Amino acid sequence: MKKRENNQVHEDNGKSRRRFLKYGLVAGAGSVLSASLLTVKSKAGDASGEKVKLLTTDGQLVEVDKEHVCAHHVSSEEARKGIGNKKMVMVIDLAKCRNARKCIQGCQKMHFVPPDIEWIKIYLMRDNDDTGPYWFPKPCLHCNNPPCVKVCPVGATFKRSDGIVLIDNERCIGCKFCMAACPYSSRVFNWKEPKVKITDPNKSYSPETSVPGKIGTVSKCDFCPDMVRQGKLPACVTSCPNGVFYYGDKNLDTVTNGNETLRFKKLLNDRTAYRFMEELGTEPSVYYLPAVNRLFDYEVGFKDLSEEEVALYKKEAKIMD
Repeated sequence: MKKRENNQVHEDNGKSRRRFLKYGLVAGAGSVLSASLLTVKSKAGDASGEKVKLLTTDGQLVEVDKEHVCAHHVSSEEARKGIGNKKMVMVIDLAKCRNARKCIQGCQKMHFVPPDIEWIKIYLMRDNDDTGPYWFPKPCLHCNNPPCVKVCPVGATFKRSDGIVLIDNERCIGCKFCMAACPYSSRVFNWKEPKVKITDPNKSYSPETSVPGKIGTVSKCDFCPDMVRQGKLPACVTSCPNGVFYYGDKNLDTVTNGNETLRFKKLLNDRTAYRFMEELGTEPSVYYLPAVNRLFDYEVGFKDLSEEEVALYKKEAKIMD
């Protein structure tokens, strides 16, 4: 077995932060959130030829062959702690959404979730009879004051130091208390045995990957902490063709949609961002940019949908033909 040397890469809040902002998240599909907790093989085999960019401890941006880097396996116990010095957040730009549903498909593919289960839901919203409809993607909001955590009787649902709320399906007893407590209906119940079977002991279950799922337990959007550890963006971000989702670290004041990297606080202030159902006091980690100057007419989102689905969307948004 090849010898491996753990190289824990941590962000420096001074020089590293400035370099992070300069380079962004290496805009594009190879975007880097950080090189945090990657394992670099000390005796590498054949190179793949594909390069990935990592951020070193002193803020240097370096290229490493993809074959020489692998993700550090995270145990269930380690997954409960969170990634140090981080506070993960998401910003969703409602003006860009056209119900392409690629975010849903990307999420399902990454987490081996069947097509009939959606961790991200997209609604057609209309604030009142005098305003226009707009599309509204809704993942788990990863609240800073999560009701789901408070009601779980076995500690299966927990909140980490980096703000991410996860579910440990090895503890979950399927009581559904968390589903009842969540005001955003972000959780789903696994009624069926998952088709994915993992037999490789080096790829055993972790709450960070949510794979494999388990019948009789609850699941939801997990904010993809395993991708953060690999220096990558969640599938919902990279799958969206319109750059609707921005993801990043509040402590670094930086978020990206893979194509552009922005200051988190400035984006919220400039676009007058808000949090969904703020009055509940749940303090979500997901922020919404109002659907001002929408890029698409809402009817574009009906493409490839059945007449029944279109009728249901219109009914929920109270749109009369």
